Amino acid sequence: MRDTDNLGPEGSGQTSEGVWPYLGVGCVTAVAGLFGGGMIAVLIAKIVGAVSGCHAEAETGAPCGWNEYWTWGARIGLVLLPTIVIWRMRKVRSASRNSE
Repeated sequence: MRDTDNLGPEGSGQTSEGVWPYLGVGCVTAVAGLFGGGMIAVLIAKIVGAVSGCHAEAETGAPCGWNEYWTWGARIGLVLLPTIVIWRMRKVRSASRNSE
């Protein structure tokens, strides 16, 4: 596929309205959401551990039950971030299409 195959009308520099831009953005944000959600959840686990009096592991510093928190945070981030980004992307494209 050539770079010019994905251009909008008259080579305006705009991408086509196909599914490929959404798929690319969704995949990149899914990876970012997975790791970002997991890291935020581990921070929450650290706060909960400090409040509840559960001491972190001496060798690694990992909070109590961090893997359960990470798993749920990663799942939420994996779904939530791509959903929000694609929803916003569709909203902007729809608004620009209506203004023409």
